[in-house]
Amino acid sequence: MIRPQGTIAPILTPFENDGRIARDLWISHARWVLDQGAHFLSPFGTTGEALSVSLRERMQALEWLVEAGISPGRLMPGTGVTALAETVELTAHAVGLGCAGVMVLPSFFYTAAGGNGQARYYGELIERVANPAMRMILYHIPQNSGVPVSPALTARLSEVFPDVVVAYKDSAGDWNNTAAVIAAAPSVAVFPSSEAQLTKGLAHGAAGCISATVNLNAAAIRALYDAALAGEDTTDADAAIKAFRKIIQDAGLIAAMKAVLAVRSSDRRWLNLRAPHENATQATGEALLALLGPLADHIGRS
Repeated sequence: MIRPQGTIAPILTPFENDGRIARDLWISHARWVLDQGAHFLSPFGTTGEALSVSLRERMQALEWLVEAGISPGRLMPGTGVTALAETVELTAHAVGLGCAGVMVLPSFFYTAAGGNGQARYYGELIERVANPAMRMILYHIPQNSGVPVSPALTARLSEVFPDVVVAYKDSAGDWNNTAAVIAAAPSVAVFPSSEAQLTKGLAHGAAGCISATVNLNAAAIRALYDAALAGEDTTDADAAIKAFRKIIQDAGLIAAMKAVLAVRSSDRRWLNLRAPHENATQATGEALLALLGPLADHIGRS
């Protein structure tokens, strides 16, 4: 894989009541999402509460997926943290396992560093990992990180590291930025904000979607992706996945999805989130399932 494409799930991280990652739920959920049709999984993205999870936990949990028989070629874990040395450690571990790619935040907190500082950060990361198998997805989520990955920075990194910097995840929700990245870095696979922009994105040269709600709605999103590429009429399918997305997003993505899974699985461990998030509630899950109606009939079924 040089240029990734398709539907990718930044999978939820389930926790035991004492805060440890729930290994059995982690593996079973990953398998279910793949069985539902997701092309790839991206453990420890924003949806996976990555910045509330330690480096050691992330590496161990990634190993659990591989040990359970999930191909590392279908994994694109998030590896970006503020300290370059720790990003190198997480990235080298993922690449060493054979993961298809790594999704990397810019170095955040020092928001005045600018494009040159971020270019240095990404460049030194690539040079220190020093593995030709490394494939990087740049992760643009400025509303959380406070630091953009601009079209100009993307083009610059793509030119210097064309075999490494292969994709861009745009979580800002601004189509103008997405289109600017597509134009500035044509060899980079660009993933718009969510499945709500999937058909529009594909029509303009985007590669698919990396979206939180693939956790719950992978089959429908994959079917829409396939139909759009085949040139079929996607009007009804597009409207359905947008309606699903809006209901979950309006309720708060992470807690809402965990609440739905807790109800459908009858496993209350899904209600657990790590601080600073508040835990999800059973009542929220029941209310969301009522709103989703038949759109959620597949959740909890193999």
